[in-house]
Amino acid sequence: MIPGPVEFDSEVLAQMASPAMSHMDPVFQNIFGETIEMTREVFGTKTGQPLIIAASGTAGWDTVAANLTQPGEHAIVVSTGLFSDRFAECLEAYGAKVTTIKAKLGHRPSLTDIEAALTAGTPARLITITHTDTSAGVLWDVPAITALVRRVSPSTLVVVDGVCSVGCEELKVDEWDVDVVHTASQKALGAPPGLAVMIFSQRALDVFKARTTPVLGYYFSLKKWLPIMTSYEARKAQYFATPAVQLVTSLHTSLSQILAQTLPARLAAHRAASDRVKDALERMGLRLVPVSRDVAAHGMTAAWLPQNVELPDFLPRVSKRGVVLAGGLHPEAPTRYFRVGHMNVSVIKDAELGHIGTTLKAIEESLEDAGHVFPAGYKKV
Repeated sequence: MIPGPVEFDSEVLAQMASPAMSHMDPVFQNIFGETIEMTREVFGTKTGQPLIIAASGTAGWDTVAANLTQPGEHAIVVSTGLFSDRFAECLEAYGAKVTTIKAKLGHRPSLTDIEAALTAGTPARLITITHTDTSAGVLWDVPAITALVRRVSPSTLVVVDGVCSVGCEELKVDEWDVDVVHTASQKALGAPPGLAVMIFSQRALDVFKARTTPVLGYYFSLKKWLPIMTSYEARKAQYFATPAVQLVTSLHTSLSQILAQTLPARLAAHRAASDRVKDALERMGLRLVPVSRDVAAHGMTAAWLPQNVELPDFLPRVSKRGVVLAGGLHPEAPTRYFRVGHMNVSVIKDAELGHIGTTLKAIEESLEDAGHVFPAGYKKV
């Protein structure tokens, strides 16, 4: 029950055991084409260009930096944790001049600070927002930032890191006027690790086409990948690099399940699971890392440990009860909190699988064994 890779459905797993298939096979051409089309629907766009490549979710950073920035251009990173900061490092590696707007662990930077950065000097080429920073469990209000950007710096591209949000948080690329969203297969999209999944708006593609310097990269160049995506969507195979056939078929199965369930129903289930976990932890006397529920993610929960409980003692106790949780990642306090993932089948099929109840029981028993005293009147889960 970590915030990714998550558990996935047995039908998705079965695709990983399917026989070898050529990436030129008409059957695969149709599967890949449908996967591209379903990606648009899950991301909430009719006009955006999907990109699905064999890579980690980290590849989204490289793809954005390599194709949408040129050396010396200004980029703004709105940071809510470790992964926001790593996006900044990636942009700097490609020569961008980065302004990072930070907040204390569990908080979000203010819109006032973001506006000040957007209006200071040369307009930024892009601004990045980590929708859910997995290191802290903090959720961003993406449409609020997009509206701000369009008001004060309309030429700035809005880039959303959705690695821990796509599939479990509301996302409306067209309605919110977002330019890029990138994610990965192994979290709320419900497939095994190994695919970077992205959407580029036509505005972002125009910026790419207008660049005056070469793309600083080969594998992540949109010049290489855009023809591949458009060809497969037209059910015509084209070759640049061999696609991860079984991973694509697994993602196809998962996206089909997501859309069959309907996105509103899926998001409601994740919100309910989030409330259940957070309510239970607070009843145990724990505090959440996000400063309020308004800024807390729905696909994961980050909670502070009691002062008398140490992470290296707590996590093995939970593990002995058959549950794997994640420790902290934020550099401010990596050993003082833990993280619980609640995404995909652990939410959607919880009535059948019982993952959430088992997890809460393991946390409760492990805290008790470690010496935590529950609040007066506490009723065990």
